[in-house]
Amino acid sequence: MRFLLAGLVFGFVLTRAEVISWFRIQEMFRFQSFHMYGVIASALVVAGVALEIIKRRRVRALDGTPIQLAPKEVGRGYRYIIGGAIFGVGWAFTGACPGPLFALLGSGLAVMIVPIASALAGTWLYGYLRPWLPH
Repeated sequence: MRFLLAGLVFGFVLTRAEVISWFRIQEMFRFQSFHMYGVIASALVVAGVALEIIKRRRVRALDGTPIQLAPKEVGRGYRYIIGGAIFGVGWAFTGACPGPLFALLGSGLAVMIVPIASALAGTWLYGYLRPWLPH
């Protein structure tokens, strides 16, 4: 129940902040407005501060296990470029990144079923092909 409530609050905040607005996203991709860049920059700052607090205070999960962040290994640039391009093209076509897809659906845009189904199919395809992909 608490996760449903958290999802409803998250969707409400995304909607009120106009983060799910197709027009706001198009403004961002056309460099016509700072709104979305400001939201993304704010999220990066909050995430960075939260991660630093987790590291310094050695925060534990609800079950008592320590939260540990695995070190990231920087790979070859082409996989980031290809993955980022696929994500960006999908974002530009649909006007929505994966986060607000369900908020858009909940706000009455039934057409968002198509990107949700596509995201699920892409996730399934990645899981299927993962053993053969370079990691």
